[in-house]
Amino acid sequence: MRIHPRVAKIEYAIREVVVPARKLKQAGHRVLHLNIGDPNRYDFDTPEYVKKALVDAIQTHHNYYAESEGEPEVLEAIAKREKRFKGLDVSPNDILTSSGASEAVAFLMGSLVGEGKDLLMPGPSYPLYISLANYFGGKTVEYKCDEQNGWNPDVDDLQSKITKDTNAILVINPNNPTGAVYDKETLTAIADIAADKNILVISDEIYDMMSFKKPFYSIASLNENGNYVCLGGLSKVYLAPGWRVGYAVFKGNETEKLKEACYKLARGRLSSSTPGQYALKAAVQSEPHLKEYMHKLETRAKFATKRINEIDGLSVVEPDGTLYMFPKIENEKLAKDDKKFASDLLNWQADKCDLKNKKCFGHPLVVFGSAFGEEYGKGHFRLVYAAEQAVLEQALDRLEGFMKHTLKSI
Repeated sequence: MRIHPRVAKIEYAIREVVVPARKLKQAGHRVLHLNIGDPNRYDFDTPEYVKKALVDAIQTHHNYYAESEGEPEVLEAIAKREKRFKGLDVSPNDILTSSGASEAVAFLMGSLVGEGKDLLMPGPSYPLYISLANYFGGKTVEYKCDEQNGWNPDVDDLQSKITKDTNAILVINPNNPTGAVYDKETLTAIADIAADKNILVISDEIYDMMSFKKPFYSIASLNENGNYVCLGGLSKVYLAPGWRVGYAVFKGNETEKLKEACYKLARGRLSSSTPGQYALKAAVQSEPHLKEYMHKLETRAKFATKRINEIDGLSVVEPDGTLYMFPKIENEKLAKDDKKFASDLLNWQADKCDLKNKKCFGHPLVVFGSAFGEEYGKGHFRLVYAAEQAVLEQALDRLEGFMKHTLKSI
Protein backbone atom coordinates (compact mmCIF):
# COMPACT_ATOMS: atom_id res chain seq x y z
CA MET A 1 0.00 0.00 0.00
CA ARG A 2 1.27 3.48 -0.88
CA ILE A 3 0.04 6.64 0.82
CA HIS A 4 -0.19 9.69 -1.40
CA PRO A 5 2.43 12.30 -0.41
CA ARG A 6 -0.20 15.05 -0.28
CA VAL A 7 -1.31 13.68 3.11
CA ALA A 8 2.02 14.85 4.53
CA LYS A 9 0.87 18.41 3.78
CA ILE A 10 -1.89 18.15 6.39
CA GLU A 11 -0.75 19.51 9.73
CA TYR A 12 -2.99 20.55 12.60
CA ALA A 13 -0.87 21.46 15.59
CA ILE A 14 -3.87 22.27 17.80
CA ARG A 15 -4.56 18.53 17.99
CA GLU A 16 -1.01 17.30 17.46
CA VAL A 17 0.31 18.94 20.64
CA VAL A 18 -2.09 16.70 22.55
CA VAL A 19 0.03 13.61 21.74
CA PRO A 20 2.94 14.42 24.12
CA ALA A 21 0.46 15.79 26.66
CA ARG A 22 -1.41 12.49 26.60
CA LYS A 23 1.80 10.65 27.47
CA LEU A 24 2.25 12.89 30.50
CA LYS A 25 -1.33 12.22 31.60
CA GLN A 26 -0.91 8.48 31.16
CA ALA A 27 2.14 8.65 33.42
CA GLY A 28 0.04 10.35 36.10
CA HIS A 29 0.80 14.02 35.48
CA ARG A 30 -1.82 16.77 35.45
CA VAL A 31 -2.06 18.67 32.18
CA LEU A 32 -3.59 22.16 32.16
CA HIS A 33 -5.30 22.33 28.77
CA LEU A 34 -5.12 25.79 27.23
CA ASN A 35 -4.76 24.47 23.69
CA ILE A 36 -8.18 23.89 22.18
CA GLY A 37 -11.05 26.31 21.58
CA ASP A 38 -13.76 24.06 22.97
CA PRO A 39 -15.70 25.91 25.70
CA ASN A 40 -17.43 22.67 26.69
CA ARG A 41 -14.08 21.24 27.82
CA TYR A 42 -14.14 23.84 30.58
CA ASP A 43 -17.02 25.04 32.77
CA PHE A 44 -19.38 26.04 29.96
CA ASP A 45 -22.30 23.98 28.69
CA THR A 46 -24.68 23.93 25.75
CA PRO A 47 -27.77 26.09 26.51
CA GLU A 48 -30.78 24.05 27.63
CA TYR A 49 -33.01 25.33 24.81
CA VAL A 50 -30.48 24.10 22.26
CA LYS A 51 -30.21 20.69 23.96
CA LYS A 52 -33.99 20.41 24.04
CA ALA A 53 -34.23 21.17 20.33
CA LEU A 54 -31.79 18.36 19.54
CA VAL A 55 -33.67 15.86 21.71
CA ASP A 56 -37.02 16.94 20.27
CA ALA A 57 -35.67 16.47 16.75
CA ILE A 58 -34.53 12.94 17.57
CA GLN A 59 -37.80 12.03 19.27
CA THR A 60 -39.93 13.41 16.42
CA HIS A 61 -38.13 11.21 13.87
CA HIS A 62 -35.80 13.79 12.30
CA ASN A 63 -33.20 11.05 11.94
CA TYR A 64 -33.23 10.65 8.17
CA TYR A 65 -30.75 11.98 5.62
CA ALA A 66 -31.44 15.68 5.26
CA GLU A 67 -31.38 17.59 1.99
CA SER A 68 -27.74 17.85 0.91
CA GLU A 69 -27.86 21.65 0.98
CA GLY A 70 -29.74 21.66 4.29
CA GLU A 71 -33.34 21.36 5.45
CA PRO A 72 -35.40 24.24 3.95
CA GLU A 73 -36.76 25.50 7.27
CA VAL A 74 -33.25 25.44 8.77
CA LEU A 75 -31.86 27.44 5.86
CA GLU A 76 -34.67 29.96 6.31
CA ALA A 77 -33.82 30.33 10.01
CA ILE A 78 -30.15 30.93 9.18
CA ALA A 79 -31.09 33.57 6.58
CA LYS A 80 -33.20 35.40 9.19
CA ARG A 81 -30.32 35.33 11.68
CA GLU A 82 -27.89 36.76 9.14
CA LYS A 83 -30.36 39.58 8.45
CA ARG A 84 -31.09 40.22 12.14
CA PHE A 85 -27.49 40.30 13.33
CA LYS A 86 -25.43 41.29 10.29
CA GLY A 87 -27.88 43.10 8.05
CA LEU A 88 -27.28 40.64 5.21
CA ASP A 89 -30.08 40.13 2.70
CA VAL A 90 -29.64 36.52 1.64
CA SER A 91 -32.02 33.87 0.40
CA PRO A 92 -32.25 30.40 1.99
CA ASN A 93 -31.20 29.22 -1.48
CA ASP A 94 -27.81 30.88 -0.93
CA ILE A 95 -26.94 28.85 2.17
CA LEU A 96 -25.30 25.45 2.62
CA THR A 97 -25.23 23.51 5.88
CA SER A 98 -22.10 21.53 6.67
CA SER A 99 -20.61 19.15 9.21
CA GLY A 100 -19.09 21.97 11.19
CA ALA A 101 -17.68 25.04 9.49
CA SER A 102 -14.55 22.95 8.83
CA GLU A 103 -16.34 20.91 6.18
CA ALA A 104 -17.41 24.11 4.45
CA VAL A 105 -13.76 25.23 4.51
CA ALA A 106 -12.78 21.94 2.84
CA PHE A 107 -15.44 22.44 0.13
CA LEU A 108 -14.21 25.98 -0.50
CA MET A 109 -10.53 25.07 -0.61
CA GLY A 110 -11.28 22.15 -2.93
CA SER A 111 -13.24 24.43 -5.24
CA LEU A 112 -10.98 27.49 -5.23
CA VAL A 113 -7.38 26.59 -4.50
CA GLY A 114 -4.91 24.73 -6.70
CA GLU A 115 -2.03 25.28 -9.06
CA GLY A 116 -2.02 28.96 -10.04
CA LYS A 117 -4.92 29.71 -7.70
CA ASP A 118 -3.69 31.16 -4.40
CA LEU A 119 -5.35 32.03 -1.11
CA LEU A 120 -4.39 35.39 0.40
CA MET A 121 -4.80 34.87 4.12
CA PRO A 122 -4.16 36.68 7.40
CA GLY A 123 -0.90 36.17 9.22
CA PRO A 124 -1.27 34.66 11.76
CA SER A 125 -4.10 32.42 10.57
CA TYR A 126 -6.12 29.34 11.46
CA PRO A 127 -4.04 26.24 10.52
CA LEU A 128 -6.86 24.40 8.73
CA TYR A 129 -6.76 26.86 5.83
CA ILE A 130 -3.01 26.43 5.42
CA SER A 131 -3.22 22.64 5.48
CA LEU A 132 -6.14 22.31 3.08
CA ALA A 133 -4.73 24.81 0.61
CA ASN A 134 -1.49 22.80 0.57
CA TYR A 135 -3.41 19.52 0.30
CA PHE A 136 -5.22 20.72 -2.81
CA GLY A 137 -1.96 21.82 -4.43
CA GLY A 138 -2.40 25.54 -3.92
CA LYS A 139 -0.34 28.20 -2.25
CA THR A 140 -1.11 30.47 0.68
CA VAL A 141 0.24 34.00 0.91
CA GLU A 142 0.09 35.76 4.28
CA TYR A 143 -0.84 39.40 4.67
CA LYS A 144 0.26 41.09 7.86
CA CYS A 145 -2.01 41.59 10.84
CA ASP A 146 -0.46 44.35 12.94
CA GLU A 147 0.16 43.46 16.57
CA GLN A 148 0.76 47.15 17.34
CA ASN A 149 -2.69 47.99 15.98
CA GLY A 150 -4.76 45.46 17.91
CA TRP A 151 -3.93 42.72 15.37
CA ASN A 152 -5.99 44.48 12.67
CA PRO A 153 -5.01 43.65 9.08
CA ASP A 154 -2.45 45.92 7.44
CA VAL A 155 -4.47 46.95 4.40
CA ASP A 156 -1.47 48.28 2.47
CA ASP A 157 0.37 44.99 2.98
CA LEU A 158 -2.69 43.03 1.88
CA GLN A 159 -3.06 45.10 -1.26
CA SER A 160 0.63 44.75 -2.13
CA LYS A 161 0.36 40.96 -2.06
CA ILE A 162 -2.51 40.61 -4.52
CA THR A 163 -1.34 39.04 -7.79
CA LYS A 164 -2.96 37.58 -10.88
CA ASP A 165 -2.99 34.23 -9.04
CA THR A 166 -4.97 35.50 -6.03
CA ASN A 167 -8.26 33.61 -6.21
CA ALA A 168 -9.68 34.51 -2.81
CA ILE A 169 -8.95 36.68 0.22
CA LEU A 170 -9.56 35.15 3.63
CA VAL A 171 -10.72 37.27 6.57
CA ILE A 172 -11.12 35.71 10.03
CA ASN A 173 -13.19 38.06 12.17
CA PRO A 174 -13.46 37.80 15.14
CA ASN A 175 -10.01 36.33 14.89
CA ASN A 176 -8.50 33.01 15.79
CA PRO A 177 -5.71 33.00 17.08
CA THR A 178 -5.39 36.64 18.20
CA GLY A 179 -8.84 37.39 19.65
CA ALA A 180 -9.07 40.61 17.61
CA VAL A 181 -12.36 42.05 16.38
CA TYR A 182 -11.59 44.12 13.30
CA ASP A 183 -12.34 47.81 12.90
CA LYS A 184 -15.11 48.80 10.49
CA GLU A 185 -12.72 51.07 8.56
CA THR A 186 -10.26 48.21 8.02
CA LEU A 187 -12.96 45.81 6.86
CA THR A 188 -14.45 48.41 4.53
CA ALA A 189 -11.05 49.01 2.94
CA ILE A 190 -10.58 45.26 2.34
CA ALA A 191 -14.12 44.94 0.96
CA ASP A 192 -13.50 47.85 -1.42
CA ILE A 193 -10.20 46.41 -2.66
CA ALA A 194 -11.72 42.97 -3.21
CA ALA A 195 -14.76 44.39 -5.02
CA ASP A 196 -12.59 46.63 -7.20
CA LYS A 197 -10.37 43.69 -8.22
CA ASN A 198 -13.28 41.23 -8.41
CA ILE A 199 -11.74 38.86 -5.86
CA LEU A 200 -13.89 36.64 -3.65
CA VAL A 201 -13.75 37.23 0.12
CA ILE A 202 -14.09 34.23 2.42
CA SER A 203 -15.15 35.59 5.80
CA ASP A 204 -14.81 33.14 8.68
CA GLU A 205 -17.36 34.48 11.18
CA ILE A 206 -17.75 31.46 13.46
CA TYR A 207 -17.19 33.77 16.49
CA ASP A 208 -19.45 36.56 15.19
CA MET A 209 -21.38 37.20 18.41
CA MET A 210 -18.37 36.65 20.66
CA SER A 211 -17.15 40.25 20.94
CA PHE A 212 -16.99 41.75 24.42
CA LYS A 213 -17.55 45.45 23.78
CA LYS A 214 -16.35 46.23 20.27
CA PRO A 215 -19.06 46.22 17.56
CA PHE A 216 -18.84 43.37 15.06
CA TYR A 217 -19.28 44.04 11.35
CA SER A 218 -19.59 41.40 8.67
CA ILE A 219 -17.40 42.40 5.75
CA ALA A 220 -20.21 41.23 3.46
CA SER A 221 -22.37 44.12 4.70
CA LEU A 222 -19.84 46.82 3.76
CA ASN A 223 -19.70 46.74 -0.04
CA GLU A 224 -22.70 45.54 -2.03
CA ASN A 225 -20.60 45.07 -5.16
CA GLY A 226 -18.41 42.36 -3.65
CA ASN A 227 -18.61 38.58 -3.65
CA TYR A 228 -18.49 36.79 -0.32
CA VAL A 229 -18.80 33.48 1.46
CA CYS A 230 -19.49 33.88 5.19
CA LEU A 231 -19.01 30.93 7.54
CA GLY A 232 -20.87 30.26 10.78
CA GLY A 233 -22.09 27.43 12.94
CA LEU A 234 -23.28 25.93 16.18
CA SER A 235 -19.90 25.27 17.78
CA LYS A 236 -18.72 28.48 19.43
CA VAL A 237 -21.56 30.98 19.90
CA TYR A 238 -24.06 28.24 20.77
CA LEU A 239 -21.61 25.99 22.67
CA ALA A 240 -22.17 22.73 20.79
CA PRO A 241 -18.87 21.96 19.02
CA GLY A 242 -19.27 18.19 19.21
CA TRP A 243 -22.52 18.22 17.23
CA ARG A 244 -20.65 19.34 14.08
CA VAL A 245 -23.13 21.69 12.43
CA GLY A 246 -21.99 24.69 10.42
CA TYR A 247 -23.02 26.69 7.39
CA ALA A 248 -21.79 28.81 4.51
CA VAL A 249 -23.63 31.87 3.18
CA PHE A 250 -22.97 32.85 -0.46
CA LYS A 251 -23.50 36.52 -1.29
CA GLY A 252 -22.75 38.33 -4.53
CA ASN A 253 -23.59 38.19 -8.21
CA GLU A 254 -20.65 35.97 -9.11
CA THR A 255 -20.86 33.31 -6.38
CA GLU A 256 -23.36 31.09 -8.21
CA LYS A 257 -20.73 28.80 -9.79
CA LEU A 258 -18.88 28.45 -6.50
CA LYS A 259 -22.12 27.67 -4.68
CA GLU A 260 -22.97 24.97 -7.21
CA ALA A 261 -19.47 23.49 -6.88
CA CYS A 262 -19.88 23.29 -3.10
CA TYR A 263 -23.37 21.83 -3.48
CA LYS A 264 -21.91 19.16 -5.75
CA LEU A 265 -19.33 18.24 -3.10
CA ALA A 266 -22.05 18.27 -0.44
CA ARG A 267 -24.16 15.77 -2.36
CA GLY A 268 -21.25 13.35 -2.30
CA ARG A 269 -21.37 13.22 1.48
CA LEU A 270 -25.22 13.05 1.50
CA SER A 271 -26.00 15.52 4.32
CA SER A 272 -24.91 17.14 7.54
CA SER A 273 -26.55 15.97 10.80
CA THR A 274 -30.33 16.21 10.56
CA PRO A 275 -31.04 16.50 14.32
CA GLY A 276 -28.12 18.92 14.56
CA GLN A 277 -29.68 21.13 11.89
CA TYR A 278 -32.91 21.34 13.87
CA ALA A 279 -30.93 22.28 16.96
CA LEU A 280 -29.30 25.01 14.88
CA LYS A 281 -32.72 26.20 13.74
CA ALA A 282 -33.76 26.73 17.38
CA ALA A 283 -30.41 28.17 18.42
CA VAL A 284 -30.22 30.95 15.83
CA GLN A 285 -33.57 32.49 16.76
CA SER A 286 -32.27 34.06 20.00
CA GLU A 287 -29.24 33.98 22.30
CA PRO A 288 -30.43 34.22 25.94
CA HIS A 289 -27.21 32.62 27.19
CA LEU A 290 -24.87 35.06 25.50
CA LYS A 291 -24.61 37.83 28.11
CA GLU A 292 -23.42 35.54 30.92
CA TYR A 293 -21.17 33.59 28.54
CA MET A 294 -19.42 36.74 27.33
CA HIS A 295 -19.12 38.17 30.85
CA LYS A 296 -17.26 35.08 32.07
CA LEU A 297 -14.98 35.05 29.05
CA GLU A 298 -14.22 38.77 29.29
CA THR A 299 -13.38 38.47 32.99
CA ARG A 300 -10.93 35.67 32.24
CA ALA A 301 -9.47 37.48 29.24
CA LYS A 302 -8.74 40.57 31.34
CA PHE A 303 -7.20 38.46 34.11
CA ALA A 304 -4.98 36.53 31.69
CA THR A 305 -3.92 39.71 29.88
CA LYS A 306 -2.89 41.39 33.14
CA ARG A 307 -1.00 38.32 34.40
CA ILE A 308 0.88 37.71 31.15
CA ASN A 309 1.90 41.35 30.82
CA GLU A 310 3.34 41.12 34.35
CA ILE A 311 5.62 38.22 33.35
CA ASP A 312 9.13 39.22 32.34
CA GLY A 313 9.81 38.17 28.76
CA LEU A 314 6.18 38.01 27.60
CA SER A 315 3.59 40.48 26.33
CA VAL A 316 0.09 40.17 24.96
CA VAL A 317 -2.54 42.33 23.27
CA GLU A 318 -5.81 42.17 25.19
CA PRO A 319 -8.35 40.26 23.06
CA ASP A 320 -11.59 41.88 21.92
CA GLY A 321 -13.46 38.57 21.97
CA THR A 322 -13.39 34.86 20.99
CA LEU A 323 -11.65 32.37 23.30
CA TYR A 324 -8.04 33.15 22.44
CA MET A 325 -5.06 35.38 22.94
CA PHE A 326 -1.70 35.31 21.18
CA PRO A 327 1.15 36.20 23.57
CA LYS A 328 4.51 37.28 22.21
CA ILE A 329 7.78 35.74 23.39
CA GLU A 330 9.95 38.83 23.78
CA ASN A 331 13.28 37.07 24.23
CA GLU A 332 14.81 36.62 20.78
CA LYS A 333 16.52 33.32 21.61
CA LEU A 334 13.34 31.76 23.00
CA ALA A 335 11.19 33.20 20.22
CA LYS A 336 13.37 31.63 17.53
CA ASP A 337 11.93 28.16 18.27
CA ASP A 338 8.40 28.64 19.59
CA LYS A 339 7.64 24.93 19.11
CA LYS A 340 10.44 24.06 21.55
CA PHE A 341 9.21 26.81 23.88
CA ALA A 342 5.73 25.24 24.07
CA SER A 343 7.19 21.75 24.52
CA ASP A 344 9.60 22.89 27.25
CA LEU A 345 6.75 24.67 29.06
CA LEU A 346 4.63 21.52 28.98
CA ASN A 347 7.41 19.28 30.30
CA TRP A 348 8.99 21.69 32.80
CA GLN A 349 9.72 19.96 36.14
CA ALA A 350 7.96 16.75 35.09
CA ASP A 351 10.91 14.82 36.51
CA LYS A 352 10.37 16.44 39.92
CA CYS A 353 6.77 15.32 40.39
CA ASP A 354 6.05 12.81 43.16
CA LEU A 355 3.61 10.70 41.20
CA LYS A 356 3.39 7.93 43.82
CA ASN A 357 1.93 10.38 46.31
CA LYS A 358 -0.01 12.21 43.61
CA LYS A 359 1.97 15.39 44.16
CA CYS A 360 2.43 16.92 40.76
CA PHE A 361 2.88 20.31 39.17
CA GLY A 362 0.33 21.29 36.57
CA HIS A 363 1.73 21.28 33.04
CA PRO A 364 0.34 24.06 30.78
CA LEU A 365 -0.46 22.99 27.22
CA VAL A 366 -0.47 25.78 24.62
CA VAL A 367 -0.06 25.81 20.83
CA PHE A 368 3.17 27.16 19.37
CA GLY A 369 2.74 30.28 17.25
CA SER A 370 4.41 29.14 14.03
CA ALA A 371 1.57 26.61 13.63
CA PHE A 372 -0.54 29.66 12.71
CA GLY A 373 1.87 30.79 10.00
CA GLU A 374 5.65 30.94 9.86
CA GLU A 375 5.97 34.60 8.96
CA TYR A 376 3.66 36.28 11.45
CA GLY A 377 2.91 33.52 13.96
CA LYS A 378 6.49 32.70 14.84
CA GLY A 379 7.70 33.83 18.26
CA HIS A 380 4.23 33.62 19.81
CA PHE A 381 1.92 31.01 21.28
CA ARG A 382 -1.86 30.68 21.37
CA LEU A 383 -3.52 30.43 24.74
CA VAL A 384 -7.19 29.61 25.38
CA TYR A 385 -8.34 31.75 28.30
CA ALA A 386 -11.74 30.03 28.55
CA ALA A 387 -10.42 27.59 31.16
CA GLU A 388 -11.85 27.65 34.68
CA GLN A 389 -10.43 30.48 36.78
CA ALA A 390 -8.52 28.13 39.09
CA VAL A 391 -6.95 26.30 36.13
CA LEU A 392 -6.08 29.59 34.45
CA GLU A 393 -4.45 30.92 37.61
CA GLN A 394 -2.39 27.78 38.09
CA ALA A 395 -1.34 27.68 34.44
CA LEU A 396 -0.22 31.31 34.45
CA ASP A 397 1.65 30.85 37.73
CA ARG A 398 3.46 27.94 36.12
CA LEU A 399 4.14 30.02 33.01
CA GLU A 400 5.68 32.74 35.17
CA GLY A 401 7.84 30.20 37.01
CA PHE A 402 8.97 28.68 33.73
CA MET A 403 9.92 32.08 32.32
CA LYS A 404 11.92 33.03 35.42
CA HIS A 405 13.77 29.70 35.32
CA THR A 406 14.38 29.81 31.57
CA LEU A 407 15.53 33.43 31.38
CA LYS A 408 18.10 32.74 34.10
CA SER A 409 19.58 29.87 32.14
CA ILE A 410 20.11 31.61 28.78
